[in-house]
Amino acid sequence: MVNVTMKEVLLPNGETLAYREREGGEKKLLLIHGNMTSSKHWDLVYENINPKYKVYAVDLRGFGNSTYNQLVMSIKDFSDDVKLFVEALGLRDFAIAGWSTGGAVGMQFAADYPGYCNKLILLASASTRGYPYDGKIKDEDELRRLTMHEEMKSDLVRTIPIQTAYDTNNAELLKLIWNSVIYTHNQPEPERYNEYVQDMRTQRNLAEVYYALNNFNMSHHFNGLVEGNGKVDDIDVPVLVLYGERDMVVVQEMTNELIEDLGDKATVIELKNCGHSALVDDLPQLLHAMEQFLDSEVKV
Repeated sequence: MVNVTMKEVLLPNGETLAYREREGGEKKLLLIHGNMTSSKHWDLVYENINPKYKVYAVDLRGFGNSTYNQLVMSIKDFSDDVKLFVEALGLRDFAIAGWSTGGAVGMQFAADYPGYCNKLILLASASTRGYPYDGKIKDEDELRRLTMHEEMKSDLVRTIPIQTAYDTNNAELLKLIWNSVIYTHNQPEPERYNEYVQDMRTQRNLAEVYYALNNFNMSHHFNGLVEGNGKVDDIDVPVLVLYGERDMVVVQEMTNELIEDLGDKATVIELKNCGHSALVDDLPQLLHAMEQFLDSEVKV
């Protein structure tokens, strides 16, 4: 049985970030989760990845056991927290694996803070050009791309149904949502799935995450809402892009944007018969790809 310890660290900005630490060897790996999850959702990875890796899995601000004292309004807010987190722990020369929204956080961190992470794994990652948010405020409205934070808080398509499910502990609705777009083939075993659902309910920043993703753009392109800032050019570490061939959350067009914008610094692997959660769909395939990249001598 692997030894995983839940810890927390107080950051200089007043937030406290919780994290899971798994014993391991000299190679360090930081796992950054996505929306509707926390470090808990990485459990299959940190329980099964090779023991030579020392693994840290952080709860981002407003997720899991971390605090949410100040609103998150950008992906950079998350990545700046990660900078304070690794500084507090004295972490250097580590790899980052970011899943979904966590991929965007990892890219922002790598671009803003060179010299900290040595490799970047993007699993089913949001695009370098963000993740567009379409919704509606009234039942009779047509779907449109929302732009304001207040609009997203009032959105009838995603925010309100999901937040209501959180608040009322409607586990069946949350499972219905995940089974319809994420666990479309395989599902976690029942006890673990129930733990995941309760973990989802710890999220306190749903509308803010949607807003941050909607406005994220580190490319050189206009994403339909904001111009890109070109920060993708500042990522100076090898990147592994892992995408599921049947991902219904991050669609192929978004992955294509990511691959185009990263260019030669990216190694790309399609995960066969996987959707948005390769952790559940095919853990051995995922771990093989991650470990092969982490152990490689690939350079930018």
